[in-house]
Amino acid sequence: MFAIPLQVIDGFLLKVNMGDALIVGFVLGLFAVATQRSRKLLTLHLITFGALFLLVPGSMYEPSELSLLGSILQYKMIGLILVVVSPVLYTTAQN
Repeated sequence: MFAIPLQVIDGFLLKVNMGDALIVGFVLGLFAVATQRSRKLLTLHLITFGALFLLVPGSMYEPSELSLLGSILQYKMIGLILVVVSPVLYTTAQN
């Protein structure tokens, strides 16, 4: 296994909190899911990340050096919005 990519990932994760890492994974996952052109797959992605934002303990969202959002409540609200809106989008999806 190459040591350089692991050091880059470790350096990134030390500077950000869990919420920011989830946001990066969420956005990268959106790009990957968008290539499939399936609304059901997209809404399953949204539900999954919404649940992750809600279920990750608040202590992992403590602000750090490169925090995107200011408080734990903001990360939890993103999760709540995704969990509430996504099932509606899933039921209206055709494919």
